Amino acid sequence: MVGTQVKHVDERGLDAAVAAGTALVDFWAPWCGPCRMMEPVLDELAEELGGAAAVVKVNVDEAPSLAARFRIAAIPLLVVLKDGREVRRLVGLQPKRALLSAVREAL
Repeated sequence: MVGTQVKHVDERGLDAAVAAGTALVDFWAPWCGPCRMMEPVLDELAEELGGAAAVVKVNVDEAPSLAARFRIAAIPLLVVLKDGREVRRLVGLQPKRALLSAVREAL
């Protein structure tokens, strides 16, 4: 189960969730095994970041316009945004240290 610090957003909520500051956005789908494996990693990351950066999840099946906007060809896709602009993109299952490093570079 996703922790309380990980925010699920839809097509209407993403821009507001990432407009200011640093955010890590996980584009995922419930049928994707590696995506499901990322859930506890993202929970730990959100807890470790303690609000310094937002951790946001977008279900690509429920947000096809966002999938198109971010040109998603494979999931999980993890995108680091700074003030709403993409600064880093990681594809596939990632270790927490790689995600933490990518987010900290953007802080």
